[in-house]
Amino acid sequence: MNKFLLLAASAALICYAPKSLAQAPVLGTSSSFALFSTNGAVSNTGFSHLTGNVGTNNGSSTNFGNVDGVMHDADIATAIAAADLTIAYNQLDAAIPQFFPAPLLGNGQTLFAGTYAIGQSASLSNTLTLDAQGDPNAVFIFQVEGSFSSSAGAQVLLANGALACNVFWKIEGLADFATGTSLKGTIVANNAAIIMNSGVTLEGRALSTTGAITISGATVRTPIGCGSADLNGPVEPALGSVACFTVFSGSGEVTNTGISFVNGDVGTNVGLTTGFQADNVTGTVHANPDIFTAQCAADLSVAYTHLNVLPNDIELLYPAVFGNDLVLTPHTYILNGATVITGELVLNAEDNEDAVFVIKVNGALSTATYAKVILINGAKAENVYWKIDGAVNLNDYAEFKGTLICNNGAMILNTGVAVEGRALSTTGGVSTFGINAMMTPGCDLLATSDFASTIKAVTFSPNPFSSELNITMTDNASEANSEMSLYNALGQIVVKQTLSANTIRINTDLASGIYFYKITNSGKMIQSGKLISK
Repeated sequence: MNKFLLLAASAALICYAPKSLAQAPVLGTSSSFALFSTNGAVSNTGFSHLTGNVGTNNGSSTNFGNVDGVMHDADIATAIAAADLTIAYNQLDAAIPQFFPAPLLGNGQTLFAGTYAIGQSASLSNTLTLDAQGDPNAVFIFQVEGSFSSSAGAQVLLANGALACNVFWKIEGLADFATGTSLKGTIVANNAAIIMNSGVTLEGRALSTTGAITISGATVRTPIGCGSADLNGPVEPALGSVACFTVFSGSGEVTNTGISFVNGDVGTNVGLTTGFQADNVTGTVHANPDIFTAQCAADLSVAYTHLNVLPNDIELLYPAVFGNDLVLTPHTYILNGATVITGELVLNAEDNEDAVFVIKVNGALSTATYAKVILINGAKAENVYWKIDGAVNLNDYAEFKGTLICNNGAMILNTGVAVEGRALSTTGGVSTFGINAMMTPGCDLLATSDFASTIKAVTFSPNPFSSELNITMTDNASEANSEMSLYNALGQIVVKQTLSANTIRINTDLASGIYFYKITNSGKMIQSGKLISK
């Protein structure tokens, strides 16, 4: 009977073990690296996307494109990181295991917090779920006494509060991850290489005590949480009165061709402002310089100086291939050369809605057709600033976010460009060609002027739309004298609809493409934007 009770008690301990059975190692400065080797080359092929530092203490880092982090090769930072990695490895190696799983991990398996020891080479297939059981401090340590590999498409999933920053893999051999593998946690390979093939994603770090690290079209981002500092970015500039302008030049003609919709003031302090239709501008068109434009020119100069002297955190080394799905986090970035945005540039605030992004370009800035700046995880256009020392050319149908300050250069915003922010030049003409621009918050006159009407009162769904488009209005917009006009890329009205109910469904027969809408109330524009027909 006693023997039976002892066995039952042992089984109960296994089933109801404490939620936190393992202790996370202290990574020190090595935690800032997405990829790091104490002794070995670090190399890349194809487009890889990295958030975190990259480097080696003995070797070189080669063929990386733009990295959201600092490149370090054999410098003070790598020497300290190498020492810190040794400490972390020793702590992982000394962790006392509680569980001894089979060497084939995954295949729908679920594991709870603790230290897992595998006394030989191991592999990962299909899905492995790490379940924190509601404990945000749950730590998972895997000690693999040999090589570690994955099958194509294998996944590590996190459940019930598990965090990638609390997952650690200590590998005593080659770590080789097949195409499409999705991993979580910090990988520490001891005296061995790490290989990440095409499409591998890692929320964590790939660190080697001695061995090369090779990636090909992989995505690696250092994890957040577990006491990591929130990224706030730099101190944003004070725009002063120029915050009330969406399109402005301190010195240069401001001209428009075609049908442009602008929420905010338009003007210049030296020259003329021409071509803008007053009905399509929510704000004031300053046709000639006046007392307001003079103050704006002075305030713009102050804002430019603020951005210009900000020390940069990260240099993006390849300005000619900016974009291409690059993800940036709240920092001050610098690109030392003519910069071209191709495809998508993603700004990730990491759930910090107050985070600021500053991107400084020492040269001209241009975009490819249909290039986009995309905001995710709480990023706001009002917290994004661009300082450009050169000309600006936003190509057809580009979508731009943030306040753009061009110094001593002309600005061209081509057909279909959409700007959520501002287009400002200290010295240089600004030319627009059928654009849609809406300034972000910051104008102190919002409560007492026409700018109050920039608050969005109408929403559209779906967008993109096909044969039907639903229009939903707030109560203060649902009036019989509100009207929607839909324009094609040539500025021709293709749909005109009176808005007399909270929700209206209209049938459309429009060709695929980009369209612009304007909402007017009593003849005054209260909202504008872009819709896509598919």
